Order: sequence, then C-alpha cells, then structure tokens
Amino acid sequence: MIAITRDPIDPYRFIESAKIPETGGIVTFIGTVRDDGIEALDLDVCEEVALSDLNKIAEQATADYHLNTVDIVHRVGRMNLTETILVIVVGSSHRQEGFAACSWILEQIKAFVPIWKKDIWKNGESWHFSKEEGN
Repeated sequence: MIAITRDPIDPYRFIESAKIPETGGIVTFIGTVRDDGIEALDLDVCEEVALSDLNKIAEQATADYHLNTVDIVHRVGRMNLTETILVIVVGSSHRQEGFAACSWILEQIKAFVPIWKKDIWKNGESWHFSKEEGN
C-alpha cells in the first residue's frame, strides 16, 4: 500500500502483509514525532503529487532492490509527541536488499516528496519548507 492518511498508522498490518513465502526478511522504518522542544507537529501535503512521487519511489525501489513487497504510508495533519508519522515496510528475499531499500526509500521521500512541516511550541509555531533543513 502506498498512501497518505490523516489517521493513526498501524505498522503491524503492513508487517503481516509482507509475510509471503518468497520473503526472507522484512525491514521496517517507523518515524515518530520527537521532542525537539516542540509540543506537536503539523504536516501539510500536496497529496496528488506526493502520492505520485511515493508510487514512483516504491516502483524504483522494487526494481533496483528486488523487493517482494513495499508499503509506504505517510501521515499528515497534527500529531503529538511519539505519534507515528511514517511507516515503510519492505519485504525482500535477503536482508541486505531490504535494509538498503528501506534507507533509500526514506532518503528519497525526504528529498523529493512535497510534505511540509510546522513545528508547534507552547508560545508559537513555524513552518519549514526547505528540503535541506534537518529532521
């Protein structure tokens, strides 16, 4: 599944769906809202473009890393500390391809997918639009 959602993400659903006979390893990345002095995070998205980009990333990863399955689900909207932002689950025949693919997918998302972040503090908020800014 490739999706953008405003609802909480259950990563175990995708881990279970990656368990197929050809798969020898399932690699998972679960990104969460961390405490960088913020109280919450608000993510906004150009959904049509983001979904297209996520699908292209998944297709490229499947081809380049010989994946059996790939799921990418990104949450948008307001999230509090420790809530799940992003789930990437890849199923591969061998662990090396799975780990490499999961890392590559994450870096591609951060570099190319139009999702913008607003930090929310007790006394204010600020948007981050640059892809080069840390997170």
